[in-house]
Amino acid sequence: MRTPFCWLEEFGLFWPRSVASQQLSSLQRIMFSRLFRNFKSTVRNEQKELSISPVHDVNVTKATATFGMGCFWGAESLYGATRGVLRTTVGYAGGSSDLPTYRKMGDHTEVLEIDYDPTVISFKELLELFWNNHEYGLTTPIKRQYASLILYHDEEQKQVAHASKLEEQERRAPEVITTEIASKENFYPAEAYHQKYRLQGHKDLASSLNLNPKLLQTSYVATKLNGYLAGVGGIEQFKAEAETMGLTPTQRQYCYYHVEQNEGQGLYC
Repeated sequence: MRTPFCWLEEFGLFWPRSVASQQLSSLQRIMFSRLFRNFKSTVRNEQKELSISPVHDVNVTKATATFGMGCFWGAESLYGATRGVLRTTVGYAGGSSDLPTYRKMGDHTEVLEIDYDPTVISFKELLELFWNNHEYGLTTPIKRQYASLILYHDEEQKQVAHASKLEEQERRAPEVITTEIASKENFYPAEAYHQKYRLQGHKDLASSLNLNPKLLQTSYVATKLNGYLAGVGGIEQFKAEAETMGLTPTQRQYCYYHVEQNEGQGLYC
């Protein structure tokens, strides 16, 4: 249950949530700007003094899933804040064109590739999120770029995907699901500016995670923050997972503010 006081209580700063929302928002902005004025240098000092570094890889057995469900920015945030998801990478797949790019995609689709821990979340559970969180195109034909697409990685995923689609079709009748199910034959990572798009909007925080173009595709902490900062998952779930990310106290406080501010906001473009 949420405390009746705002997130700044962890700095010893209190005021009731009963304060008018407009006034509270103004107070938060003022305190936020003061507290994080020297964000970069503060984080660097904390990382050094506390021997903390961002967690970019988690050493567990992973499985991979690949989905197309509209604009890949929103899908990446949705799955990033999902428990058991370890890595997300946006890209292009499902077609035959060579070396697709955002400006020249050919017959490929915007997709999200997900590494997940199958002991925490199953492929079927990932599919439940897939069916219920399309931006568009699940039951309405749409251009190939934003098509609904499941690319299976093995025979088990193939069977689960087809069975899940049948169940979903029965539930949504008389609407007709347009989702294509096919074998994953290729995957081309999208340009760096598409990776962890919501996280990259927080330039100082992203910089403090020491992300290079490769880590934008593979980093565990970047995956998680890209979801939570977009408002997915909620503040309590974020606090429960923050211990696994290698964040300094100042990074955490920055994230607490934005997670709470953005909770419940729309995901899609």
